[in-house]
Amino acid sequence: MLARIFPRLSMPASHSQATLLGPGDDAAVVAAPDGKTVVSIDTQVQDQDFRLEWPNGYRTTGFDVGWKAAAQNLSDINAMGATATSLVVSLTLPPETPASWVEDLADGLTAAIRELGAAGCSVAGGDLGRGREISVTAAVLGTLHGGRAVLRSGARPGDVLALAGTAGHAAAGLALLESSVPVEALGGRERVFLDLQCRPRPPLSAGPAARAAGATAMLDVSDGLLRDGLRMAAASSTTLDLDPAQLEVLGEVLRPASDLLGTDPVAWVLNGGEDHGLLATFPADVQLPPGFAAIGSVQALESNESPSVTIAGRPADAGGWDHFAH
Repeated sequence: MLARIFPRLSMPASHSQATLLGPGDDAAVVAAPDGKTVVSIDTQVQDQDFRLEWPNGYRTTGFDVGWKAAAQNLSDINAMGATATSLVVSLTLPPETPASWVEDLADGLTAAIRELGAAGCSVAGGDLGRGREISVTAAVLGTLHGGRAVLRSGARPGDVLALAGTAGHAAAGLALLESSVPVEALGGRERVFLDLQCRPRPPLSAGPAARAAGATAMLDVSDGLLRDGLRMAAASSTTLDLDPAQLEVLGEVLRPASDLLGTDPVAWVLNGGEDHGLLATFPADVQLPPGFAAIGSVQALESNESPSVTIAGRPADAGGWDHFAH
């Protein structure tokens, strides 16, 4: 199996500069030129994070799972204002898993790295084992190129709250996957949301650009705008106030899917995860970098207030994804 995977993980020289020693030995050797390494890890488990077969008839491919494993980890590095340098991947597989499915997973990993623009990143190695269900764990390393990391805790009253990437698109895709509308019946406008659930497209150039522009705080929106926004508010001891007009603009893009399923599109915008966009705050006098749009502001807490997310000053209940409640 490894002999079939390794050739599919090879990358052009431009993607492998940080990986000094790749797959084949007991460990990889990765360069850390500025003395700091940014690290993140994420896991996808069959029937928890993905299904091989969905109610609407869609079949999850190995390519889908490989792409998503790369994308969600690359996004975490992006959210620190860093760029990824290498991935290591651990696969747990039932023995009946087709070899072609695992080959497709390796293809998905490398395709995501290339197509999402993660120049300088490559798969440095990993592990292969047996289990009852498919589990894919990817750990990613990154570099700040000598700069500082952008944390969740730096938002300040008066800052502009901005979003890069999409919001609610992956949630619309998940709703379509779980619906009774056959995948073959979906038109192109609806199908794009399903594709973004299975193969998210985080804006990887936006993180370093936000850091260079002076972003005060930033995080990856993986569990929903409200839930992740509350995490930033709590870390920064502030309130994040969302602009309802901008939420409507974001929701209007989702109309093809919301009309089909009879759903409020703004609910997807607020509570849908897995788009892997970036939520960031900037000083009011800073020009937002390309790809970011203002969606609200950062407000100071009164003496008796707790950190929160509000919409036009009104409290908003944080929904979103909770790993242990689903």
